[in-house]
Amino acid sequence: MHPLILLLHLAAAVMLLLWAVRMVRTGMERALGASLRDWLCRAEGSTIAAAGAGLTLAVLFQSATAVGILSAGFVAGGSLSAGGALAAVLGADFGSALVVRLLAFDLSELVPVLLLSGAVLFLKFERRGIRQAGRIVLGVAFVLLSLQMIGEATEPLRESALLPSVIRHLQGDPLTAFVVVALLTWGMHSSVAMVLVIVALTQKGVLPVQAAVPMVLGANFGAGLIALWLARAMPPAALRVLLGNLILRGALAVVALAVVMAIAPGLSWLGARPEVQIVHLHLLFNLGLMVMAAPLVLPVLRLCALALPDPAQPQDAPRVRRSALDRSVIDQPALALASAKRELLTMGETVEEMLVPVIEVLANPNAGRIAALNAIEVEVNALHNAIKLYVAEVNRHDLTGAETLRGIELTDFAINLERVGDIVAKTLLPLAEDKARLGVRFSDEGWAELRGMHARVRANLQLALNVLVSGDAGSAQALMCEKEAMRRLERESQDQHFSRLARGNADSLATSNLHLEAVRAFKEVNSLLVTVAHPILAERGLILQSRLAPVRTPEQIG
Repeated sequence: MHPLILLLHLAAAVMLLLWAVRMVRTGMERALGASLRDWLCRAEGSTIAAAGAGLTLAVLFQSATAVGILSAGFVAGGSLSAGGALAAVLGADFGSALVVRLLAFDLSELVPVLLLSGAVLFLKFERRGIRQAGRIVLGVAFVLLSLQMIGEATEPLRESALLPSVIRHLQGDPLTAFVVVALLTWGMHSSVAMVLVIVALTQKGVLPVQAAVPMVLGANFGAGLIALWLARAMPPAALRVLLGNLILRGALAVVALAVVMAIAPGLSWLGARPEVQIVHLHLLFNLGLMVMAAPLVLPVLRLCALALPDPAQPQDAPRVRRSALDRSVIDQPALALASAKRELLTMGETVEEMLVPVIEVLANPNAGRIAALNAIEVEVNALHNAIKLYVAEVNRHDLTGAETLRGIELTDFAINLERVGDIVAKTLLPLAEDKARLGVRFSDEGWAELRGMHARVRANLQLALNVLVSGDAGSAQALMCEKEAMRRLERESQDQHFSRLARGNADSLATSNLHLEAVRAFKEVNSLLVTVAHPILAERGLILQSRLAPVRTPEQIG
């Protein structure tokens, strides 16, 4: 086979593997994302629980990077502590190694079954959950298929005259192999895919074990680079988690490489076949990382805080914002309503500036932070008033029925966003002040519940703004489902709180009113955000006008 054709086949197989891994991850995120994110936040109280949550998420998402970025995002929003997030990332590293172990089994006989069942679930059903399950099954099938393609594409390499010299060089220069594969892993953005490629090459006899060992270590080092690179725009608090993971993972990888270069230990005890030895080496590395690094989480984070300090806060810098309400198109309703939607999006982002840090204020009430959030609420009110008056002025011109309805919908959502700001300013912030005045603290279980609810509301605010922009019915349905999910969380939190009261938990007794008020506030905020989905679903006949059962006559009852 011509070398260019061989490279084409190999590149196509690797790209299919990358796409398949991403397909499984996105399917899992769309099917169970909100529930899994809640679970991660609730596991924060214990390093072991956080690591276990990260491990499980990495297995489901087939990506430790996704868990790392998710955890860092929660740290940035105050929904997760840095220690809990780093423990979750360490667990996720081991979870991704378990994924490699599972996918390395010879499951080629399952490919036709997975392709058929996945396609049927995705194409023949309309329910979102079933379609995403089909997406996940198809993704797994494509992963297995891509591994077969890699094996077939590398078959001619064993007959190559150039290969022996390349292999001898890699065996004689482990450091080069380590660095090259670390960079390739970073470029592929998937350590799972990189290790699977190494395993496939080892299985076909193209790559001897001695050359593959430093490559596996390099892939593990590169895995730490991926999340840090992708999250480079996040605030320092989030980046510290990913930098800590890179320090711990990189240090162990470098130490292991030094051992390999010094004594070249045999790996026969890890399995009978070369590819099994490589898989078990990868698994053992990440298990050792999770166990040894867990006690070092807090010291490493303190070191990262020195490297990535928080930026200096500007002193009362004025907020300058340009309005999107274009008065030059006030007599052109379609353009004017588009301007109103842009301003409404700005209003939503301003509300987010209040909602995101409120959990930190509840944890550590601070008069300066409370005053700053109250100042933002004044801006929210001004935005609401400007949008309302602008749409009212647009309504004085000739509008179609659809344009009139759209103006009403935009005004209604502006009112609801203003109400969200009121809840933060007039309910949640006073609760923080009361907590500071009374000198009390939430119980560990109660605080985990509040953090989980806040994380869910914050995610739903982003989803609501996306629905506002896109008008997508599928996203609107997903947002609508969050109303019932939040109602369930409220009931569960209340039941668990009353159970703690019955057990005589001192912290729960001291903060009972604060806890219940905060739970109700988060649920009310969520309900207000969900309203953006109502007109989209109503237009398509996907929402009931009333939850009341039809009134039956006495004759029907009898």
